[in-house]
Amino acid sequence: MRIERLAVADALLITPSRLTDSRGFFSETYNAERYAEAGLEQVFVQDNQSVSYQKGVVRGLHCQLPPHAQGKLVRCAHGAIWDVIVDIRHGSPTYGQWVSTELSEENWSQLWVPPGFLHGFCTLTENSEVHYKCTAPYDKAAERTVRWNSAELGITWPISKNDIILSEKDSQAPEFSRSELWFHV
Repeated sequence: MRIERLAVADALLITPSRLTDSRGFFSETYNAERYAEAGLEQVFVQDNQSVSYQKGVVRGLHCQLPPHAQGKLVRCAHGAIWDVIVDIRHGSPTYGQWVSTELSEENWSQLWVPPGFLHGFCTLTENSEVHYKCTAPYDKAAERTVRWNSAELGITWPISKNDIILSEKDSQAPEFSRSELWFHV
């Protein structure tokens, strides 16, 4: 497995190896012992799966506030997504900064999203299937959503604004500047 540290503190891009032959491939997408040896020692308590039928679906930017903050290990099993995370840990040297990466069935990479980050993605293909492991269960009362295109964050999305497909919840989310006090806990 290959591990790359990203430009925001504590975020990792992990690419598990694949054993390929004429039948297809096999990949160990998670092994607690191997991930702990690589510095990612987490207990995952919930697995989620998301399928987006259309290109241009944006999901996020979402998080859960402490004490229910979720770390996520995200991968795209089918299709491709452009994944983005924003550090919202008050006092972090990379607070308010974002990084993005493409996750796809071809590159087989995974993104470690530490607790205390906003997370969102945009589908780059039709029928994109995303799997993610979470370190805390979903808690509706702790959930927060920030507008995907908040001017203060300056996230450059790979799809034209006119082609973005949003849920009602995500389309009504506040700007980062109006929600920033949520993250000073």
